[in-house]
Amino acid sequence: MTKKVIWVVDDDAIYQIIVNKIIQRSEMFSTAFSFKNGKEAIDTLHNTLKNKGIYPDIILLDINMPIMDGWEFMEEMELIKSQINKKINIYIVSSSIAVEDKNKTKTYPDILGYLSKPITTDDLILVATND
Repeated sequence: MTKKVIWVVDDDAIYQIIVNKIIQRSEMFSTAFSFKNGKEAIDTLHNTLKNKGIYPDIILLDINMPIMDGWEFMEEMELIKSQINKKINIYIVSSSIAVEDKNKTKTYPDILGYLSKPITTDDLILVATND
């Protein structure tokens, strides 16, 4: 199996450190990028589009973030996804237990699942092998 590129979009610095260690330990990914909010990630997607760079295979997206939250990121993603020549698997990763959040994920066809924090190595392996 080819190793994949994963993006983690989350404003929690401690969670970023933990999830990046789990990503390294899983040995399923060639590259991991971290973003503090949806705007950083969407701006990077725009740059990737413009410069014909490498898109992520998987995005782990938090919901509650400053500047641009996960839902706003998904709205922006809807606008540009037709220009991206690759399927990007997006998973919401949140500590939210709100039923509304879990239900809202189902309204976006590009969101493949909802994972509760903290994620585990098993979660990552499942995500990496889900095509």
